[in-house]
Amino acid sequence: MSFALLAILLLSPLVAAPAPEPAADLLLTGGRVWTADPSRPWAEAVGVRGGRVVFVGHDAEAARLKGPKTKTIALRGRLVTPGFEDAHLHLMSGARNLERVDLAEETTLAGLQERIRRFAEANPKSPWVVGRGWVYGSFPGGLPTREQLDAIVPDRPAYMDCYDGHTGWANSKALALAGITKDTKDPVNGVIVRDPKTGEPTGALKEAAGSLVEELIPEPTAERHYALLLQALALLNGKGITAVQDAGWDAEEVARFLPLLEKARAEGKLTVRTRLTVSVSPGDPATGLAEAVRLRDRYRDGAIAFGGVKGYVDGVIEAHTAAMLAPYSDEPALGAGTPRWEQAALDRAVAGADKAGLQVWLHAIGDRGIRMALDAYETAAKQNGPRDRRHRVEHVEAIAAADAPRFAALGAVASMQPLHANPDQNNETVWSRNVGPERASRGFAWRLIEQAGGSLAFGSDWPVVTPDVLRGLYCAVARKTREGKPPGGWQPQLAVSVDSALRHYTVDAAWAGFGETERGSIRVGKRADLVVLSRDVLSAPPEEILQTRVLLTLFEGRPVWRDPSFE
Repeated sequence: MSFALLAILLLSPLVAAPAPEPAADLLLTGGRVWTADPSRPWAEAVGVRGGRVVFVGHDAEAARLKGPKTKTIALRGRLVTPGFEDAHLHLMSGARNLERVDLAEETTLAGLQERIRRFAEANPKSPWVVGRGWVYGSFPGGLPTREQLDAIVPDRPAYMDCYDGHTGWANSKALALAGITKDTKDPVNGVIVRDPKTGEPTGALKEAAGSLVEELIPEPTAERHYALLLQALALLNGKGITAVQDAGWDAEEVARFLPLLEKARAEGKLTVRTRLTVSVSPGDPATGLAEAVRLRDRYRDGAIAFGGVKGYVDGVIEAHTAAMLAPYSDEPALGAGTPRWEQAALDRAVAGADKAGLQVWLHAIGDRGIRMALDAYETAAKQNGPRDRRHRVEHVEAIAAADAPRFAALGAVASMQPLHANPDQNNETVWSRNVGPERASRGFAWRLIEQAGGSLAFGSDWPVVTPDVLRGLYCAVARKTREGKPPGGWQPQLAVSVDSALRHYTVDAAWAGFGETERGSIRVGKRADLVVLSRDVLSAPPEEILQTRVLLTLFEGRPVWRDPSFE
């Protein structure tokens, strides 16, 4: 054997030996890891380094990544999922709501009045009493009156926003400050509800009419807003949420709130990824489109990103402002609701946004509104040619059967909020009554859209409803209230499986926000945004979802929420 050959043989093992893999910063072991990754749906362990997932697999294999500085969390069989993503909320509205009277899930007028009274007594120096969260079914006839609010807050202006944000409830002092009398004309896209006998304003303000009062309510200082933002981020982390998609900022909100997000990011306190949209209006869509392009080019990715525009095609079913294909069933004389856009104008605005490469979000609740949105997307695709659009219809509450398959055909996203379908008394006595049984049979038709191959993304619309993902998950699966009503669920044929619902809150929501390469599933290379749950919701009965707690939330591998009971 020659000396050269001998040298090669002796050195070859040294040359072929791979370099040892660096140790992980964090190992989660001994769990049931639901990855949302079809190539490896389940695992036992996850390794994290530098804020990203570096290992997904068995415990035995994970041991090779353990070093002297590696932190290990023993899961003891608990479920791990990707961090939850809320695909539709209003971050700063939710933050502001944290210092207002919370009327959510109170279903009686007496209960609402008591909450408001206690809040007013606890805040005697506040110049206004402001709150949010009432539902239409709490009031005889479905709408509140100023006298009901005057009875508990007679000394200063008071204003309570409905849970859906589309109807306001003002007392007499608030109406007087706003100059709203029987002679005040309805604003564009708004209705001042009036007494049919006297013509006097009743205190209920639909859609844009609410802004007549809202613009008078004092805003918190920038410092107070920042503190509320940090509270909101902590609240979301406590629900397992690590990413959100915000449904529309106008120019004033961009100027006021974007610096707060930038400050939180600079201080390492932005523990929720935010994808933001810019509002567009029928009167001047070009301004919103230009602002969206400017912000998209400046904030393309990372913890703060812009990429779309948001517009309203219609209102809501409870207030008879959603655009329907046929008149409302409870009061046909009210008609079928009026869209906020003419179809031709909507088509032009959507096509312009589409040509600029923007994602379009259209709020559309009634079957006519949904059809208008889908028609606009179809027109844009024909005009501008193929591309990866992922345009979205927000809410999709009452869809015509013929339109369900169009989501798949157009590559559009049905962005829906399971708790909007909570079958409480508001649903029973107002929503379902207004649309009638035939249209109610397709109410919040998650399963129908799924079966037709459409893409769904789930969110909360917070502060419209709680951002609690587990509550939403239960409603998506059971279509029941927390009390288990109605037996068998409301329109149970439209429910989805736990696996599907989890996907709509994780990988599907990330896809809807063009974030699937970075988040949404537990896969090597992705951000280590993870959630540990107290129960395996995928194998337990649906009712146990309500007893499940978020034990740990990781944002880029660092704990941003930990339940005190979790060690």
